[in-house]
Amino acid sequence: MGAMEIWINPACSKCRSAISLLDAEGVGYTVRRYLEDVPSEDEIRAVLGRLGLEPWDITRTQEPVAKELGLKDWARDEDSRDRWIRALSEHPKLIQRPIITADDGTALVARTEEAVREAIGHGATSG
Repeated sequence: MGAMEIWINPACSKCRSAISLLDAEGVGYTVRRYLEDVPSEDEIRAVLGRLGLEPWDITRTQEPVAKELGLKDWARDEDSRDRWIRALSEHPKLIQRPIITADDGTALVARTEEAVREAIGHGATSG
């Protein structure tokens, strides 16, 4: 097993495509069904650091729960960062998917084949 991890929702076609591509390339990875194994606020912070993104960058603002929370009206600044991270942890459906964290410490939102291949390039370092 590689140290790559992919956060997926099995109902998501982009997640299934990413898994198929990883399998086809013979890459070792672990699957995290993040709706069941919900990431903590600290884990979300760590992944955001690896992605080089802010929480609002990985938030699915079209989800019904996003509309209920009024996310599109939330400030997108340093003072609001913890509020966004808490929302992602409390409502994991809001997390953009799939997210692949690679062996080299990088991470990508792997919604395209190109992004999955880039993650494989970061993660497929054989020892």
